[in-house]
Amino acid sequence: MTAVHNFQIPKHLNALSPAEYRGKSREDVRLLVLDRLNGTTFHAHFNQLQDYLMPGDLLVINNSRTIPAVLTGKYKNNTIEVRLSRQVSEQEWDAVILGNTLAIGSTLTFPGDMSAVVISDGSELPLVTLSFSKSGLDLLNHIYRIGLPIHYEYIDYPWPLDTYQTAFASVPGSVEMPSAGRALSWKMLNNLKEQGIDFGFLQLHTGLSYYGENMWPHPEKHPESYCIPLKTAQQIAKTKVNGGRVIAVGTTVVRALETAANEDGTVKPQSGLTSLYIKKDYQLTVVDGLLTGFHEPEASHLDLLTAFIEENHLIKAYSKALDQGYLWHEFGDMNLVLNMNGFY
Repeated sequence: MTAVHNFQIPKHLNALSPAEYRGKSREDVRLLVLDRLNGTTFHAHFNQLQDYLMPGDLLVINNSRTIPAVLTGKYKNNTIEVRLSRQVSEQEWDAVILGNTLAIGSTLTFPGDMSAVVISDGSELPLVTLSFSKSGLDLLNHIYRIGLPIHYEYIDYPWPLDTYQTAFASVPGSVEMPSAGRALSWKMLNNLKEQGIDFGFLQLHTGLSYYGENMWPHPEKHPESYCIPLKTAQQIAKTKVNGGRVIAVGTTVVRALETAANEDGTVKPQSGLTSLYIKKDYQLTVVDGLLTGFHEPEASHLDLLTAFIEENHLIKAYSKALDQGYLWHEFGDMNLVLNMNGFY
């Protein structure tokens, strides 16, 4: 564990409930702004985001929709919990079977006359690949009928699936919410556009961020599917030509754009899988800034942040966030990492 991972989140800073269930709106969270150049921090409210952006900037947002990826089934006479991680084919998914190590060839059964067979190891342990008896839209519809959204131990209430969707989620496939976009609303985006700040969309379907039993995915062994539309590629090219900044809403967007970018920062429309591991000393080619949440110490997302800002600046900023009571995780507060030259 490097220095940037060496901290603990006090329990009272875990965001246990969505802002809208605390009598607020989704936008009603805090915003810590962090200057990429010198580590200067600004404490703000999320609805002040426009104060730190400029006409000509482009927000790129992940519009992947969260599916209910927790399936409860049976193996022989035992109840088992399956957490889907990544769709491999029309009927195959990489998944974690919690608390169980099942041999290849084992058959699981699920409500509604559906079964799945363990056909191989997944992309990394403890993932396995399951082949379901249903496929395509039939399988997806059945997952929606019997599944529940993933939530981790810091969440003590089974919030409905809608709370794990962003306002613009439209393409089903993520097993966990691309949470950096959760506080954004269409009203806020349209207000930004009126000020000359554009926005565009891509999809990156998120896999599991935690496997259980103190095991976390390694980015290079954790492929995720992405799609960058033609319109978004054109918006990025226009922004670069005009001297604007490309700001990723979430680490998923950074991963997709940097995977698709040429050495000169050109992004072409494409679909594919990415296993890109962005960390310290990675030379970002297209993304200029990042809007993201606050990440737990075990997360590889923190390594990605060190590609944007020096590690000591990030450590100090996270220390300030802890001291100032910022909230962590998917229902928590937000962090904008951007070159703030000219703002002070």
